[in-house]
Amino acid sequence: MALDQLEATLKKQWRLGQSIVLCWAFDPNGLLTIVVPHYFLGNFTSPNHPSGEGQNNEDFIRQLISGSRFKAHDEIFENAGRLGVAPSFIKLDSPLDTGEASIEMIDEMIKRYSVGHEESRAVALFDIADFSLFRPFEQASQLNSLSYSMNSAYSKLKREGVEVNFARTTTGDGYYVWNRDLGAFPNVDLLTFFLLVLIDNAVAREKSQVGTVPTLRSAFHIGSHYELSQAEGINPTVFSYIVGDVTIKLARLIDSVPPAGIHIGDFTASLPDVDTPVGPAEFLRYSRDELLDMSGLRIDEKQLSDIRFESWSAGQSEERLIKVTDKHGMSQGAHNVGFAIELEGLALALGMRNR
Repeated sequence: MALDQLEATLKKQWRLGQSIVLCWAFDPNGLLTIVVPHYFLGNFTSPNHPSGEGQNNEDFIRQLISGSRFKAHDEIFENAGRLGVAPSFIKLDSPLDTGEASIEMIDEMIKRYSVGHEESRAVALFDIADFSLFRPFEQASQLNSLSYSMNSAYSKLKREGVEVNFARTTTGDGYYVWNRDLGAFPNVDLLTFFLLVLIDNAVAREKSQVGTVPTLRSAFHIGSHYELSQAEGINPTVFSYIVGDVTIKLARLIDSVPPAGIHIGDFTASLPDVDTPVGPAEFLRYSRDELLDMSGLRIDEKQLSDIRFESWSAGQSEERLIKVTDKHGMSQGAHNVGFAIELEGLALALGMRNR
């Protein structure tokens, strides 16, 4: 009953997406929240903020909305003072359980009416090459084929004990894909998933008729982003979308990727059981080894027996860093990825060498 009452009040505070719930705390008679208009964060973190503390304000907001939104009673008043707002009080007819399970449940509810920040998450981008040139029926077939490759990769990895809790949002001619779970294992598992999707797609293209299986342009990066719940009608949903540094850099990367090409961003991040952050080459080797260690992994009923990186691929002897510059003059580095696979006598090459 108390949770239903809380949900109804949060929906009123949310006001169809006009406001954002930043954090919450227990109160003897209910719950305290900090609620601000959706435009507040942009103004508060602006370089032109009257306080002159725009960057410090942005760092504060990122910390506030990273991880759990649950705060101690005193802390929520401190945060409200820092923001220059007053906490909102939600009176409940019956008390809420203050145990760990209840906190987690309330936190997940609050996040649907909030915005979140993650500092380091792996995200993949699959883009169907020349999508607009195909007939609508072919476009639908190609999107369905890409979706099947993702679902097939998920199923194969799960059978091998690697569960990639992936989410995706469409770009119209492809998908952004990320792991809902966070940490070193989820990040490298998404790269393993990314490579397996590409392998599944390549095998399907070998067997397909023209126009039914897409030629992909693909990119992978690790970076920061904000996460927002999608709204359907008057309700927020459990589904979310992401926007931020990692998606901006992926969009910039994909513009430089030729059909059948694969690029990976120039990042450093943590691998499982490695003390210091490493780069794309180490991530690729880890995922390659993970796939080859899966004795039960079969693609089109064929055993995957070998993955060899090309000499021009990331981390190899002839690699060269790619400089990508967008239409706004913003530049970043990228690495080309190419590899050959063996499937019981079937040899396939993936990736395109830069010219």
